[in-house]
Amino acid sequence: MRWTANWMKPAALLLAGLLAACQSTQEGPAASSAPVASASVQTVSLPAVSYAPSTAVERGYSALVLDAASGEELYAVNADAARFPASLTKMMTLYLLFDAVSNGRYSLSTPLKVSANAASQPPAKIGLKAGSTITVEQAARALAVKSANDVAVAIAENLAGSEDAFARQMTQQARAMGLGRTRFVNATGLPEPAQVTTASDMAKLGLALKRHFPQYASYYRATSYSYGGRSFRATNNLLGKVPGVDGLKPVISGSPATISSRPPTAAASS
Repeated sequence: MRWTANWMKPAALLLAGLLAACQSTQEGPAASSAPVASASVQTVSLPAVSYAPSTAVERGYSALVLDAASGEELYAVNADAARFPASLTKMMTLYLLFDAVSNGRYSLSTPLKVSANAASQPPAKIGLKAGSTITVEQAARALAVKSANDVAVAIAENLAGSEDAFARQMTQQARAMGLGRTRFVNATGLPEPAQVTTASDMAKLGLALKRHFPQYASYYRATSYSYGGRSFRATNNLLGKVPGVDGLKPVISGSPATISSRPPTAAASS
């Protein structure tokens, strides 16, 4: 299916879609990394969230286009169907990190410690070394540009003590934001059957991230990121190619799942 429409409205558009089966499309192996006492994710230990589906449909397609200014729905396909969020998960990881900076708990220059567990995460990653540190700003940029799993786990462990505890906070925040069909069990979006969401919920999360923390908008627009003497290209392949696209978060390389933009044309396809 391919859909294209021309809009005369100047308001920003938010596209949340292409939530494919991330168990098979997420970068890196499906197996979890070796457990570490302080940071291993134990899905079964998480409390049941009755309003979220128990799992999602593999390779399911969903799409949603909203007028970001008014909230008007412009296009939708299976917008409330259960889907695996994959690396869209990192929007909530970023939200909680930015919130910690906003309430004064951290500053952008605060160093985050890197555990062996964080360093051992599968790609995408920037190659953090166990025992090293990365600043909050560097970590946020690494998530926004490279979608780095090692960085996501480092953030989770520093903010909450363990990824398991951080995932609980993510789900609690989702509930507070009215994301009624979303459950998080890790900070990365790596394959977990119980980690579910919908295009509608991800659109709401994307809007909240942009509206509540507009000072970080440049992070999402960046087409590259440098760390440790290496340069990493953005995983959002529409940046610089589609007029008006200003980033946010792609679900898999080459398939943008959440795009905030001000283009004359918005398109979704599968």
